[in-house]
Amino acid sequence: MTTQHFDLIIIGAGLSGIGSACRIAQEYPDKSLAIIERREKMGGTWDLFRYPGIRSDSDMASFGYNFKPWHSDKVLAKGGDIRDYVAETAREFNLQDKVQFGLHITSADWSSEDQRWTVTATHEKSGEPRQFTCSFMLNCAGYYNFDQGYRPTFKGEENFRGDIVHPQFWPESLDYSGKKVVVIGSGATAITVVPAMAEKAASVTMLQRSPSYIMAMPDTDKISMALNKVLPKDLVFRMARKRNILFQRGLYLACERWPNAMRKVMLGHMRRRVGPDVDMRHFTPKYNPWEQRLCAAPDGDFFTSLRSGKAGIVTDHIDHFTENGIVLKSGQTLDADLVVTATGLDVQLMGGLQLLLDGTAVDMPSKMTYKGIMLQDVPNYGWIFGYTNAPWTLKCDIGGQYICRLFDEMGKRGAAVVRPVDTTGNETGVGMLDEFAPGYIVRAKDRMPRQGRSGPWKVTMHYGKDKKMLVEDPVADGQLQFEKPVAANSGNIRTLKATA
Repeated sequence: MTTQHFDLIIIGAGLSGIGSACRIAQEYPDKSLAIIERREKMGGTWDLFRYPGIRSDSDMASFGYNFKPWHSDKVLAKGGDIRDYVAETAREFNLQDKVQFGLHITSADWSSEDQRWTVTATHEKSGEPRQFTCSFMLNCAGYYNFDQGYRPTFKGEENFRGDIVHPQFWPESLDYSGKKVVVIGSGATAITVVPAMAEKAASVTMLQRSPSYIMAMPDTDKISMALNKVLPKDLVFRMARKRNILFQRGLYLACERWPNAMRKVMLGHMRRRVGPDVDMRHFTPKYNPWEQRLCAAPDGDFFTSLRSGKAGIVTDHIDHFTENGIVLKSGQTLDADLVVTATGLDVQLMGGLQLLLDGTAVDMPSKMTYKGIMLQDVPNYGWIFGYTNAPWTLKCDIGGQYICRLFDEMGKRGAAVVRPVDTTGNETGVGMLDEFAPGYIVRAKDRMPRQGRSGPWKVTMHYGKDKKMLVEDPVADGQLQFEKPVAANSGNIRTLKATA
């Protein structure tokens, strides 16, 4: 088995992977780069998910790349359009030939003696093993398991004569025209699927255990549409991006600071949208806004489908399945030909690869995150993990910039290795997402890295603070340990210098 060596390997060819690669390839055009992607196409999440109505739940002015303006009147983009946007960006930055498809990475082992990673993968179509080495690795594989979603087992489901489908694995040939559909769940996927399916199905019922906060937002950016008539498009894009980032941050901070008042505001918003004929207990969450992510409904399409009678909503618990539907704890029966289990994701960090240091597995929950982009004591390793309260890609952009600054600092110091080391005793038992409470995160707390009490070890989930820390503050902060190359790897210095 031959081994290919690269200065940098990026794992994942989705939004984060391609966005980070664009930043790094621009700054370091002479650095050898490979992007390893398990799927056969670019796009990541947006290539995997194909359920009806699949779209972003963040506006594309802030969800897209700031170096690649999203020129569209639509605020929330369809999944296929995002997939095309990722591929188009890769072509524009000449990255398409750097992507190696169909490779499932199983492990990455750092050798202190060789000062490099050995990455082991399997070519899934052929079953052939592949091996790579690299000086630095950047993991952009996302945060959930592509092989399986979260799917609870329901009593008696084997008796159901219809189809049960998880949105993560939507069959392209599935025809639900004229069928009675029950969608189990109340998160972003359910809020998207219900109005999309209501157009063709005989009926769609959303069955939820507890309600979520749903915010209707305009599906077209009328302000930008007007400004585009008198101002350059790129300027209008930058203005929209800044405006939307500030609005999102302001809304989140208001919910954090005045939870009771914002709860009343959100409940009032949903009451006005849903109309007088719907019982508000279906729209009264037990938690405060932003303790879980808000759900977006473009032009209030979810509320429209309810008011029109094309869709309904039931708040209850499942007792068991029958041949023809679902019996609830209350005794109510929901007839169904098709059940959609929009029950969530199975969290899987870093693509599920096993991370090793000199052959010893890294115990992820015992490590702290550093600046939300590196891991305590793990050398030459970056990790893009986005925001829970803002568009994911905001972190990927400033993360890519930080990696470039880190390479520059290593070049200035003649260093081959950099690792974050806790020198101040910051460690706590607090998980990096302990303050965020959706089911998929709660189920994965024991798999999450920790965070510290302060400084670069504390997870802020604050774009403004992170931007200052990653893009403006000095790279060398006393927490990074730089190491010179060993004699056998003196060539590593060359690969870490930026070109003029």
